Amino acid sequence: MFSPLFYSEQSEFSTPHNELQELNDSAKLSAIMDSRTRFLLPAALIFATLAVSTSSIFIRFAQGDGAPSLVIAALRLTFASLLLAPVAITRHWDELKRFTRTEILLGIFSGIFLAVHFATWISSLEYTSVASSVVFVGTGPLWVALLSPIFLKEHISRATVFGLVVAVIGGSIIGLGDACQWDHGLICPASLNDILQGRAMWGNFLALMGAWAATGYLIIGRKLRAGMGLLPYIFLVYSISAIALIVIMAVSGNSPLGYAPKTYGWIFLLAVFPQLIGHSTYNWALKYLNASLVAVTVLGEPIGSAILAYLLLNETPSAMTMIGGGLILAGIFLSSQGR
Repeated sequence: MFSPLFYSEQSEFSTPHNELQELNDSAKLSAIMDSRTRFLLPAALIFATLAVSTSSIFIRFAQGDGAPSLVIAALRLTFASLLLAPVAITRHWDELKRFTRTEILLGIFSGIFLAVHFATWISSLEYTSVASSVVFVGTGPLWVALLSPIFLKEHISRATVFGLVVAVIGGSIIGLGDACQWDHGLICPASLNDILQGRAMWGNFLALMGAWAATGYLIIGRKLRAGMGLLPYIFLVYSISAIALIVIMAVSGNSPLGYAPKTYGWIFLLAVFPQLIGHSTYNWALKYLNASLVAVTVLGEPIGSAILAYLLLNETPSAMTMIGGGLILAGIFLSSQGR
């Protein structure tokens, strides 16, 4: 059995020949692991995209059973945190105890941003289509790129700026498409005020707020993950987010009790597949792939969600939604290439 700890302990007493042999063994092990990783990465990323794409569907099913959006969001993070707790506490307790006050404070802010992200995005699905909601919330990487020079001192390339412009145009087309109809020409409400007050427009705005909140979560996460392991980090942030959502849920007058077992089942699946499996796999891939490449893979979520919505919810995206969504995806792709 190969173990870095074993090699470290033995190295103090090894001869140069033994040290060379250990280095050769380590190189062979590294080569084997690299080969396995290269084989697993494509399958893992495809699986993660499929897992995350189920998010909107499970949310719609839970909403259809009468669960309010804030209850769904709170229980999603609560279930995820409870599932992580045994592993985090038993296997990563020493790392959890070493968190500094600054790390805990940043973790609290990150968790609050994540709570706002889920509260606004899940609520958006009550007002707009799955395709529109997922595409709008998927603009998060663009806002990260836009704010990175300010908070992370990262340079914005021309490709990033161009991608942002393309995505904004695509978002405008989707917003207009949800408020207007095509009947031998584009037919819109008589005034801009009517458009801005439409249910779909409000849903799109909530999804956009979800993207903005995710931006804060990702920017803080970049700072924290440099000195934290994956599981301790997500356990801290998910737990804080769950607490924040429970508070928001209680203040809004909603209760997590009294729903059918099937409803809790949908929310549990929401915590397991999109949250723990999908997002955790993306985070695992970041160890081996450039973040921009992983971000491009994440962009498959709107496509997967739209397909699942069509198959399971009989929700057909409009032509303007597909055109606008394509522009947003193209914009995010261009931005990720320039980062």
